[in-house]
Amino acid sequence: MTLESALNQTFESIEFLLCDDCGTDGSIDIIKEYQQSHPRGKDIRIVHQPHNMGIGAARNRLIDEARGRFLFFLDADDTIHKESIELLHGAAEQHKADLVYGSRRHSYLGDGETGAAIYMNPYKVFTTCDEYAWYAYHERMQVQNWNYLILVDILRRNHLRVAEVGHGYGEDYTFTVDLPTYVSRVVLLPDITYEYYIEEDVFHGKRKDKKLSRKQMDLALKAIDDKKRRQGLRRRPWFARRCAMLMMYDYNFARAILSRPGQAEPPYTNREIRDIMWHPMKLLQILGDSDSRGKDLFYWLLGKLPPRLCVMLMRTAMRLK
Repeated sequence: MTLESALNQTFESIEFLLCDDCGTDGSIDIIKEYQQSHPRGKDIRIVHQPHNMGIGAARNRLIDEARGRFLFFLDADDTIHKESIELLHGAAEQHKADLVYGSRRHSYLGDGETGAAIYMNPYKVFTTCDEYAWYAYHERMQVQNWNYLILVDILRRNHLRVAEVGHGYGEDYTFTVDLPTYVSRVVLLPDITYEYYIEEDVFHGKRKDKKLSRKQMDLALKAIDDKKRRQGLRRRPWFARRCAMLMMYDYNFARAILSRPGQAEPPYTNREIRDIMWHPMKLLQILGDSDSRGKDLFYWLLGKLPPRLCVMLMRTAMRLK
């Protein structure tokens, strides 16, 4: 379904670039059949990873390999409408855009039941520096790393990469949280261009959280810490709100560690958990910001407390919630 939805696009000039991440389900054999039998088979190109490396490394490989002017990510278990690329590309050309987002539908499937939720963008065109970043950090930033068309040169010129954390945590976020800082001309479309399918156990609320991997968690936390330490953003009008989003993500990581004691090996110490909450803003900066002052003060305080007290306060906050 995924491959056919891509090959059935009405837009003619597309390179279908697929990453072989050394899976064992026979997907590559199916793709090779399409290369031989489909009218657009000659436009299918497979790149091979040396071993199974996870989605972050796969996306980065696609960024490196793409030959087109624009790039669109499609996950291997989702589909796009046949006019999707034509709509997105048309908007990019019309507005000379760096980045164009479509809207999406989430389809929940399981045990013969179905359900759907539509996430529709308002129609918006951003044309000046900081305009889209302000909107993204204050109103709505898409965390998912798909359903947008972006100039490949934007990604390569700014060395924008997905955190390679194996099959772990926060790959998409480590990429999309920085995306607004590198683009000026952005279009949001209300047209639904992407179908995102939710697994059966999620539909029934039965999904169990992944077991914590200390290695993967450390890589994800390091990636977010690098985002917090990015230089040159402090004078931007959206800086405080971006910090609040990064701190919220770190807080959720810390909560996950505390809620599942003994899973990560070796276990995180109180000091390590406290250090996750290091805040990139000074206290006076936080007090001077009106958009996210309350949240930032809470996060800043956690990062300044003695480790044991920090963890105690976080546990209390978790119980209250």
